[in-house]
Amino acid sequence: MAFATQMPLFVLFLAVLISLQPSAQSAPQVPCFFIFGDSLVDPGNNNQLTTLAKVNYLPYGIDFPLGPTGRFTNGRTTADVLAIFYGNNGCAAELLGFDNYIPPSASAQGKDIIKGVNYASGGAGIRSETGQILGERITLDEQLLNHKLTISRIANLLGNHTSAKDHLGTCLYYFVIGSNDYINNYFLPQYYNTSSIYTPEEYATVLVQQYSQQLKTLYSFGARKVSVSGLGPVGCTPQELGRGTNGSACVDFMNKAVQLFNDKLKILVEELNNSFKDAKFIYSSAMDIRPSELIALVDVSIMRTKPPMILRQKPCPVRALHLFYDGFHPTDIVNKIIATTAYGDILKLSP
Repeated sequence: MAFATQMPLFVLFLAVLISLQPSAQSAPQVPCFFIFGDSLVDPGNNNQLTTLAKVNYLPYGIDFPLGPTGRFTNGRTTADVLAIFYGNNGCAAELLGFDNYIPPSASAQGKDIIKGVNYASGGAGIRSETGQILGERITLDEQLLNHKLTISRIANLLGNHTSAKDHLGTCLYYFVIGSNDYINNYFLPQYYNTSSIYTPEEYATVLVQQYSQQLKTLYSFGARKVSVSGLGPVGCTPQELGRGTNGSACVDFMNKAVQLFNDKLKILVEELNNSFKDAKFIYSSAMDIRPSELIALVDVSIMRTKPPMILRQKPCPVRALHLFYDGFHPTDIVNKIIATTAYGDILKLSP
C-alpha cells in the first residue's frame, strides 16, 4: 500500500478526532436526527424483508458493539459515527453527541422517535424501480411516507401538530442515496431500460429532478436543516472493477456519469436555498472522493477479489487496512473518515 499517498485523508481524519472532546454526557448538538438512504446507512431495516440486500449475519457487524444488526459493513455506518463516535478506548467523542445510535424505522418506538429515526434501506434509490432485482426494499418515496407517519406519532407524543412541526424544524436530515440508481439500475441494461432511454447527462437530469421533488416534500413536512451527500466513484468499487477497466484504474464511464449527477445536485442545493429562505440545504462532498485518492488507499488486486456480499465467510483479519468490506461497502474505518468529513459540512447548517 502507498502510505505516502494515504496521508491527506487520514491526516484529515486525525485532525478532526483531535478536535473532539470526550462528551458522552453532553447534550446533542441537534435535538433530533433523521436519516434517509440506501445500504451505506441502513441500520437493519431490510432484515425482515424478502430481499438479497440484507446482511443480518456474521461476518457483517463483527466489529459493531451489538453484532450483526443488518449494517452493510464490519462496524458502524457514517450515520452511526455522526450520531455518536466511540474511540478505541471506549470513550465517546462528540460529533452530533447523541447517547445512542438512531434506531431503524423497522423497530423505532415510543419516545425514541422524538430524537430521530433511520429510514434507510439497502437497494433503495431515488427511482422507485431501482433495486427491484434484489427484491423488497424501501424506496426513497416510501421512506418519506414512513417519515410522514412518524410525524403523526410525534404530534401525538408532543400534544399537537404545531409542536411537532416546531420540533422537526430544529432536526438534522441526512441523505445518502443515489448510488443504486446507477449500479442497480442505469448500469444494468439487461434488467433496466434507462440507459437506452437516457444519455448519462439526461439521466442525471431526471434523477435530480425527482430528487428535487422529494426534498421539497420533506420541506413541506417541516424539515429546515438538510444535508445531501454526493455519490462516491462507483466505478472504483471492487464489484465494478470486475467488469474490466480498459487499462484505467477504475471504470471511467461510470465515474463520469456519477459526476454529472453530483454537479447537478450541487446546483439543486443552491436553487433550494434560494427558494426556501427559512431553510438551509447543504451538499456534502464527504463521499465524493476522487478516484486517484481512492485507489491510493488500497491494492487494486485486493479490491478485485471482494464478492458483492460476504456470505458467512471469514473476513480479512485487519479490517482497518482495507477500504472495502465487500464488493460495494466501505469498512468501519472508512466510514469514520467519511462521517468526520461530513460533520464539517453539517456544521455549516448552524445559524
